[in-house]
Amino acid sequence: MERHLDEELKEVKVRLLEMADLAIESIRKAIRALKERNIRLVNEIFEIDHRIDEFEIENEEKCIELLALRQPVGTDLRFLVGAIKINNDLERMGDHAVNIGQCTLALADKAHIKPLIDIPKMARMATDMLKDSIDSFIENDAAKAKKVCERDDKVDGLRDQIFRELLTYMMSDPTTIPRAMELILVSRNLERIADLSTNICEEIIYIAQARVIKHHAEEKGRKR
Repeated sequence: MERHLDEELKEVKVRLLEMADLAIESIRKAIRALKERNIRLVNEIFEIDHRIDEFEIENEEKCIELLALRQPVGTDLRFLVGAIKINNDLERMGDHAVNIGQCTLALADKAHIKPLIDIPKMARMATDMLKDSIDSFIENDAAKAKKVCERDDKVDGLRDQIFRELLTYMMSDPTTIPRAMELILVSRNLERIADLSTNICEEIIYIAQARVIKHHAEEKGRKR
């Protein structure tokens, strides 16, 4: 029974890794579509999102089935609880890539306000966080996951920088406002992807060490 449960848990992990690969592909295509104003790529993003949604439903059903039938304890229980949350986070990342694709559709027939430099940089930072969070998940490495969490502030800082720069364009030329607002939405979606990678790393720390670090729970516990 134990060996069989281990195999089923490995299957859950593999499916989450496949789902993460799709999320990374979707985010990269979303930024490439934005840079190139490529409608074909946007349609591919929508197709990938449909596959991610299917993964999300199947993974959740499998995790709930294992919780009900195997009644795991300890690390195995934490893994399945964490896997359900990670599964949801990955699905939401796919939604954010779709949102970026929709911004691309709104901008497809319009000239760029300026060369896109900071948004692709922000996208690389966010996808690197996602890749490293998944590596931490594979390795069950809480220390590595903690380092990924610490990088979230840099993404937030770049989002603020993008906003300030676009605000300058909007103030100097009101005709740029619709285009600038779409780019601000893109940066916010990328920031949310980085936040979700942080969420994944918080779950990895919970799985590996039975520690809850989100919402500064440990600090609050020490103050009581």
